[in-house]
Amino acid sequence: MVHKHGVWLVFLSVLIFIFTFAAPYTEKGWAEPVEGSAFILEIKGAIGPGVSDFVRRGLKQANEANASLFILQLDTPGGLDLAMREIIKDILASPVPVVSYVAPNGARAASAGTYILYASHVAAMAPATNLGAATPVTIGGLPNLDKDDEQRDDGKGEKEAESPASTLNKKMVNDAEAYIISLAEKHGRNKEWAAKAVREAVSISAAEALRLGVIDLVADNISDLLSQLHGKEVTLDSGSQQLDTNNLRLVYMEKDWRTRLLIVIGDPNIAYMLMLLGMYGLFFELANPGSVLPGVLGGTSLLLALYAFQILPVNYVGLALIVLGLSFMVGEAFTPSFGILGLGGLAGFVFGSIILMDEKSLQVSLLLIGSTGLFSFICILWLMGNLLFMRHKRVRTGEEQMLDAIGVAMDDFTENGRVWIIGESWQASSTDPLRQGESVRVLSQNGLHLSVTPLQEVE
Repeated sequence: MVHKHGVWLVFLSVLIFIFTFAAPYTEKGWAEPVEGSAFILEIKGAIGPGVSDFVRRGLKQANEANASLFILQLDTPGGLDLAMREIIKDILASPVPVVSYVAPNGARAASAGTYILYASHVAAMAPATNLGAATPVTIGGLPNLDKDDEQRDDGKGEKEAESPASTLNKKMVNDAEAYIISLAEKHGRNKEWAAKAVREAVSISAAEALRLGVIDLVADNISDLLSQLHGKEVTLDSGSQQLDTNNLRLVYMEKDWRTRLLIVIGDPNIAYMLMLLGMYGLFFELANPGSVLPGVLGGTSLLLALYAFQILPVNYVGLALIVLGLSFMVGEAFTPSFGILGLGGLAGFVFGSIILMDEKSLQVSLLLIGSTGLFSFICILWLMGNLLFMRHKRVRTGEEQMLDAIGVAMDDFTENGRVWIIGESWQASSTDPLRQGESVRVLSQNGLHLSVTPLQEVE
């Protein structure tokens, strides 16, 4: 018979799945296919895997609904290169015209947002907004090339070979520059400024962007945007299309629980911590069957981490090293190996964590890896210390427990009698006369018979 708590857990999990992953968009969002509509999806904040998944599903639903237009309303400081490229791929392949609109007033489309703007079929901005600063950086930053070059100058006008970090930086910048120029050429936008935004991280206002041909129009709001888009011709993969924006129904796509969850767990550091929490929770549950809570939390955390890894560029060799390393460290507690399993597992865990993500910009924070590694090392030292202490500790069970144990004689006897030791009555023999209540110490044990001697005679 299934335990009643297990039934409730399964029922609760099903409800969470339905409301998290299967819930449709509500009144302001998508509910059923509607022709003659404009889907509006807002990107506010950093761009990550959760946002790219949201945009992909939004474009798919807009296509299924035969929408006339898809509007991306941007207000972002940038984000991850991988997520940005996924969004751009979906935009370029979209059969529905995509308009990127930087709004409301005071918003920005920096870094990754600039690339998305260039990739869209129509680029628009609200007044008092800006875009630019499209230079690629890694988490933790990159060295300044000019400064590095100056430092390598030997004072005679000659420079040493470039450092690996400088070479990597140049490769990233060159790749980003070529990428944004190709987007500019596809839609006939200003490629000179695009290259400058990558090389020099410059930014411009909406009015200047319109003057330089970086964007197609400046609109005060969605109504003004639709009005200016009417009759505009855009080029899709299927050919040219003239926009008809009169009397379009506006369908606002709001983030469901799935998207909100993905935005949180899509952070590599969060996914990494969920994985560790999950594995330690399951190990604790296996070591202490019936605890329930560690198993439930561990299983849930591990499933969330695995789901996050589906949308992250995970190196499975690194993941295997982490799992193997954690298994070895836990095994140290059950099969003492004087630190061999523990320290070997710690090394595998650290190396696996470093190479866990294939994408450099998505790598787990070294500070987080170092902190968890240090904590694990301290736990291993504590475990080894306890094991060494236990080896020198007196045995408190079995025959060894009786040696040198202290008790009292239960009656007067010269050779054989009974003594009370560790809460039990034992048959005993002594070469010295004993009086009732006199303290004795055990010299040896033979089955259920003890050899004792008066306590004061033992040196």
